[in-house]
Amino acid sequence: QVQLVESGGGLVQPGGSLKLSCVASGFPFSKFAMNWFHQAPGKERELVATIGSDGTTYYEDPVKVRFTASRDNAKNTVYLQMNSLKPEDTGVYYCHGTSLGTNYWGKGTLVTVSS
Repeated sequence: QVQLVESGGGLVQPGGSLKLSCVASGFPFSKFAMNWFHQAPGKERELVATIGSDGTTYYEDPVKVRFTASRDNAKNTVYLQMNSLKPEDTGVYYCHGTSLGTNYWGKGTLVTVSS
């Protein structure tokens, strides 16, 4: 059974940091590119960061420099370190795995950036 389980969300003040985790099971994690998506309240889900099976990373402009994606294939886990958080980073963060047209989604973890 395929599972992607996110954790690490919560309430943080502007300028603060959070580290999200996503634990995968049921598929060959090391062969999959892993993505983090963000869905702000009332908006579409959008890609924020990608980490390839070879560890290469890509970030959308709004999070460049502030967010860092990493993975530990031995633990079947992908991470998103989020620094200098802004109120507009508020929303649900989803973990997504993809390889050769196969796509898996987690259920998301809520991040709220507010004073």
